[in-house]
Amino acid sequence: GFMKKQKSNPWIFLAIVLSFSLFYSCSKSKGTDQNSLVIAFESAPTNLDPRKATDVPSARITQIVFSGLIRFDRKSSITPDLCERWEVPNNKTYIFYLKKGVKFHNGEELKASDVKYTFESIMDPHFKSPLNGSFTFLRQIKIIDDYTIEFQLNDPYAPFLDSMSVGIVPKKYGEKLGESFGENPIGTGPFKINKILPDESIILEANESYFEGKPKIKKIIFKTVKDETVRILGTEKGEINFLENAFSPDSIERFRDNPNLKTVEGEGTDYYYIGLNLKDPILKNKKVREAIAYAIDRDDIIKNLEGGTAKKTTGILPSTHWAYEGDVREYTFDPEKAKKLLDEAGFKDPDRGGPKTRFKLVYKTTHEERSRKFGEVLQELLRKVGITLEIKMYEWGTFYDDIKNGNFQIYRLKWVGVTDPDQYYEVFNSKNYPPNGKNRGFYSNPEIDRLTELGRKTLDTGERKKIYSQIQKIIAEDLPYISLWHSDNIAVMSKGLHGFVLYPRGDFTSIKNIYWEEKK
Repeated sequence: GFMKKQKSNPWIFLAIVLSFSLFYSCSKSKGTDQNSLVIAFESAPTNLDPRKATDVPSARITQIVFSGLIRFDRKSSITPDLCERWEVPNNKTYIFYLKKGVKFHNGEELKASDVKYTFESIMDPHFKSPLNGSFTFLRQIKIIDDYTIEFQLNDPYAPFLDSMSVGIVPKKYGEKLGESFGENPIGTGPFKINKILPDESIILEANESYFEGKPKIKKIIFKTVKDETVRILGTEKGEINFLENAFSPDSIERFRDNPNLKTVEGEGTDYYYIGLNLKDPILKNKKVREAIAYAIDRDDIIKNLEGGTAKKTTGILPSTHWAYEGDVREYTFDPEKAKKLLDEAGFKDPDRGGPKTRFKLVYKTTHEERSRKFGEVLQELLRKVGITLEIKMYEWGTFYDDIKNGNFQIYRLKWVGVTDPDQYYEVFNSKNYPPNGKNRGFYSNPEIDRLTELGRKTLDTGERKKIYSQIQKIIAEDLPYISLWHSDNIAVMSKGLHGFVLYPRGDFTSIKNIYWEEKK
């Protein structure tokens, strides 16, 4: 983040593209076509230790280098991965039976001690895992034998199995490397790390002894390509074979029309919303929040800013989710209704649509182009109902700190890949105010507090579904967030690639099944 945005110089750009092409033509000529795959990311992974990985590139790579006790299928339901099965003798005890003969990349066999070590290191405050706070529900972990491990919880906790997807780390090797494990990571996944060139690329090779059978591709090269134009040209030339969600909507048409590429598209789980500060004297008025919701033309924004690659939504959960409730209050585009609500809220229009404004709000955003454009569209839509929106742009770090600390009036962000509806507890329970919790808009409703706590203690899925149905209805009424859309997942790849299946969260689970069509 220390490079300043300069005015772009076309010659520099050309030089980049040329050096990029030269670099590739040298490396491509070694005949790696059928055996290797080049995947590009927008930003470099920050940590390849699954106990510390929180950014998307790191999560995608650790997903195929490591395996967890469980993993998610395409409906975000939980299936066994490193375990054969699990048992729940009572609502505070889970016993996992491990698969036998699973080997780490260094040849050592996976045992219960590795599982225990992985979770205890996450819970150790000195290790500083960002997942630390998510494991406060654990009371103790007991090894029953080499292949059987028992987790005891302080209280019944429904999302428990969800949190068992963390990649398992080998104990001896992990203890030896300590903090630097992420620089030389070893897991049990389908691919192992061959070489890490920081900020540039990460080379993986197939794990020949992977417990579900060796992958079809021998080598994967993850390249960090920060410039979107370079990513797009590289993909069109076949120098990059695979991109997922790493391009703006404008380029999708180009990809769809290109006979050398294929695109795979499906409903995603990334949830875009407008966050509002409910401590703010203006925004704590529910009619004002409703007015803002009615003033937003989401259809138009999805069509023109998002290239049609998103679905309007009524809440955090996508319609594909098992706990989704669609029968909630909706806010269709209706500027007249918005004006009426603002009048009722006591913010009368001083000069009937003239230049004078009802009130002003500050919208915080980053310099990122799509966020900025969204801010400008929102500014115009709100101006039409008599609200002045002042846009303030910040570097990502500064912006995110302000949001996390509840220091804002209004902003837009997304939640990435929600699997368990316990997200409602995380973001709307009044125990979770900033700076430690994620209820950044200071929303408080005793009924939501009660229901979100009940939801995480109820293990029966049918019962949970009823609880979250009520929660979704109340949140849609109270409007602590204005729901925008769930963005689609889109992968674009070289035409000769087969076997990739899209997962709602954009997971790389199916990369291990990817293969090149045989050249005749």
